[in-house]
Amino acid sequence: MNAKKYNNIKLSVGISESVLTFVLILFFVSFKYSVFLENYIRTFVSNDYGVLALFTIISGAVLSVLFFPLKYYVEFHLEHKYNLSNQTFIKWIWEDLKGLIVGILIGMPILFIFYFSLETFGGYWWLPFSLIMFVVSVLLAKIVPIVILPLFYKISPLENDDLKTRILALSSDVGMKVENIFSFNMSKNTKKANAAFTGLGKTKKIILGDTLLAEYTNDEIETVIAHELGHYKHKHIIKNIMISTVISFLMFFSIAVLFDVSLRWFGFNSRTEIASMPVLVLWSMLIGLILTPIGNVISRKFEYQADNYAVKSTGKKKEFIETLNKLTKQNLGDEEPHPLVEWFFYSHPSVKKRISYINSL
Repeated sequence: MNAKKYNNIKLSVGISESVLTFVLILFFVSFKYSVFLENYIRTFVSNDYGVLALFTIISGAVLSVLFFPLKYYVEFHLEHKYNLSNQTFIKWIWEDLKGLIVGILIGMPILFIFYFSLETFGGYWWLPFSLIMFVVSVLLAKIVPIVILPLFYKISPLENDDLKTRILALSSDVGMKVENIFSFNMSKNTKKANAAFTGLGKTKKIILGDTLLAEYTNDEIETVIAHELGHYKHKHIIKNIMISTVISFLMFFSIAVLFDVSLRWFGFNSRTEIASMPVLVLWSMLIGLILTPIGNVISRKFEYQADNYAVKSTGKKKEFIETLNKLTKQNLGDEEPHPLVEWFFYSHPSVKKRISYINSL
């Protein structure tokens, strides 16, 4: 019952925040506040990129202040209420601040590249920007394990030799060369448990949360890793890159067309007017609304395939089911969400459907 309530609250707040954000941005451009802000910034900054940076920082800061109570409620209060968080208020603020700094350091150059594409290529800005974003996403995937992740967690070599041997054997079975198996101090922030594959090429790592290592048997953890390797076996990583690339091109093309069509609705004459940038955000949110369930349908199909491989590669059906149940309870997952909610929001099938599928194998 607690899990259902916890997830319903998070879902309700998330939907409310998205709707309010859309309405506020629409209000911001419709009533010319974006024009006022741009004109104000231009009284002391003449460079377009400087204006764009300040425009983004100021408008983003205002939104952050307005939504801070909701953020506090969901990320801090709710997590403590349901006994999921290990963070003090100061540590929560510090982790959020680090995330903000990293986001700005990565996001600002991308913003400048976008505006350069807009100025240089006009209505065709979406094409070079899509290509650049593909390259950026690959680079980020490579540097996350060695640059970004250590900023948030202490990464240590896995000390469990038996588990390490099992993981290396599973990796070898799918033709995946893995030399880096690590644990990370997930418990500094949460009581939840998780494991992940991160990085590309030589930076590829398997990382296991210390909460997972502390509370699950080697057999259970083996099934979790086998599931992740199932994604590799079925080439889901490559397929996701291909799908994401196609979707990215279509999304940016659609945004470009709709942006040009709607500029005059808001009284703008040029696509390079910085005050018009929030219109792009509005279209991005609407298109994202359409793409979210499509992406999740594909993702859920991949999850079933990975579950199938986990069972067949380990022969540990009972242990895998037990692990899924334990993870769901520990992470307060909703065992049986409403079908519409699952279809739209869930990238993984509900645990009840996953177990039903596993039992049918």
